[in-house]
Amino acid sequence: MLKDVSPEELFNIRDTVYIDGRSEDEYNEGTIPGALNVPLFDNEERAEIGTIYAQDSPQNAYSRGLEIASRKLPELYKQIKEVSKNRPVLVFCWRGGMRSKALATVLDLMGLSVLRLSGGYKAYRNLILDFFAAEFPFHVVVLRGNTGTGKTNLLKKLKSDGYPVIDLEGLSNNRGSVFGHIGLGLQPTQKQFESLLYNEIQGYQNYPYLIMECESKRIGRVTLPNTVYSAMQQGTQVLLYDTLPNRVARLVQEYAALPEITDELEESLERLKKRIGKKAVEELIQHLRDHNYEKLTERLILEYYDNLYGYPNEDSADFSYCISYSDEEDGFKRIKTYLDSNFSLNNY
Repeated sequence: MLKDVSPEELFNIRDTVYIDGRSEDEYNEGTIPGALNVPLFDNEERAEIGTIYAQDSPQNAYSRGLEIASRKLPELYKQIKEVSKNRPVLVFCWRGGMRSKALATVLDLMGLSVLRLSGGYKAYRNLILDFFAAEFPFHVVVLRGNTGTGKTNLLKKLKSDGYPVIDLEGLSNNRGSVFGHIGLGLQPTQKQFESLLYNEIQGYQNYPYLIMECESKRIGRVTLPNTVYSAMQQGTQVLLYDTLPNRVARLVQEYAALPEITDELEESLERLKKRIGKKAVEELIQHLRDHNYEKLTERLILEYYDNLYGYPNEDSADFSYCISYSDEEDGFKRIKTYLDSNFSLNNY
């Protein structure tokens, strides 16, 4: 039976396959996280129908759309039936109009359990915009510290242990530095980043707080919503620090594990000439070419990263809580004790 659902109801729906019936370009610009692209009209067909609509008449555009869709629907049904594996499917297009209606109707007639998103992706997008335009409804615990102190490692361990962690670097597919893109591939679009962030936040509705790593407002080519960034600045600031040898070891292990990154690293080092000088960059590039990653990393920490971020490498009264991460297990236990004591549901 075909049923319409609102964007607000999406997070109450489980074990459902999302089908984005829009064109490839629309899908690539932004979609509901996890949705599969099964376009009723591809990019060229959509452009053709749009031209007929604008230059001829809406009726002729609808007729051309029907002609294209009618020959595609049997194959689209087979494709969706195969990926759904007997699970319900939720179909959407741009505004919940003819594309999703045609696709959903055929799937329903063929016996699949079908939901259709009211208002389409546009309504879902507006829901996200409204959410990030309003006051951010969580207190934020911000993990700060110099490069290599193990912030990402600690956040992953907290998330695995059930704490409400939002991995901004993971969602943006960028580490948030001049080397942040290396080995990670393309970042999501701004729209998709906001969808991923919104989706992640919705999973923590039963928590009064969220944990995030400190980031600039801009992470690579995507930007944090103003309300999220403001909540981070106003939140509880926790400092993580460690010894220089430990920091060097972490960074070497992280970057040396990435395949074929020498060219990308060298290109990124070239961009540091204005900040640390041409001679220093040339020496760093030589360390890279000599595979002297420890020396390269140590110099980057001392000559670039620590000057850029300027966090203390010891306890400081400027932070609500400070943790040495030289013993990772002890540091993990300490942050959990701090969070449980100060941010449990009983405190709100």
